[in-house]
Parts: sequence; C-alpha cells; structure tokens
Amino acid sequence: DPTRMSITGHSMGGHGAMICHLKNPGKYTSVSAFAPICNPTKVPWGEKAFTGYLGSVEAGKEYDSTELVKKYNGPKPTILIDQGSADGFLQNQLKPEAFTAAAASVNYPVQMRMQPLYDHSYYFISTFMRDHVDHHARSLGLRPKL
Repeated sequence: DPTRMSITGHSMGGHGAMICHLKNPGKYTSVSAFAPICNPTKVPWGEKAFTGYLGSVEAGKEYDSTELVKKYNGPKPTILIDQGSADGFLQNQLKPEAFTAAAASVNYPVQMRMQPLYDHSYYFISTFMRDHVDHHARSLGLRPKL
C-alpha cells in the first residue's frame, strides 16, 4: 500500500530513515530509529564523509536530519528514537540532543527514549524492536492507538 509506509533503521541506517522522511514530506506514515547519527555535519564521521563524497561539510547539511527538521514542511508523525546511554558513539558521533532540540524549536514531535546501560549492539535493538514495530503498526492503523 503506497499510502501507508513506515521507515526505520539503526545508526547510519537510522540517520537514513530520518532523512528519507524529512526529505519526502508525506511519504512515510511513521518513522523510528535506533541510535541514529542525528547531526552528522557536526561530528567527525560526517565531516570526513561529506567532505569526501560531497566536497564540503556545508553540502552535507542537505543530508543532516537536525538541519532538515528545522525547515520541514509536511505531516509530522511522531519520530520514535531509542538510544542506549552506554553507547560508545553517543557523545562524539550521534548527537541526539541536537536533533531533539531542533525538532522542539519547530514543534515537531519526537519521542526520545534514553535506555540505561544499553550500547550500540544487536542486544539493544532486539530488546526494543517490538516497541518500534508497535509504533509503526499503530501509526498505520493496524493496532489501536494508546
């Protein structure tokens, strides 16, 4: 059903899910991410990637969810983000606080859940995957909303 689609991902894939939604207003009925890279133009990984692939960090702003949410114009399904507090990438690569602050500044709903003692691993994802499936099912009308 092309009118009811969801998107999710982990880490760089979470970043991809978020930018796909933000660059395609109305295409996705629901969005979620596990430990996404939220502000890549402000972290070492993004600086290296955007300079290498796009020629500059500035060009990378078109692929930075924190920048994109500030100018997003379309339906605003709540974005569910789960992040482990013990994730080794949290402080210098992921920057979820930058995204949640930018989203709040434009009244975009985000459910940011910091999960104590979880890292960036399969166990983190497998522990909370059911919540993400439920988030999407409710958004798609396949389960009653809470």
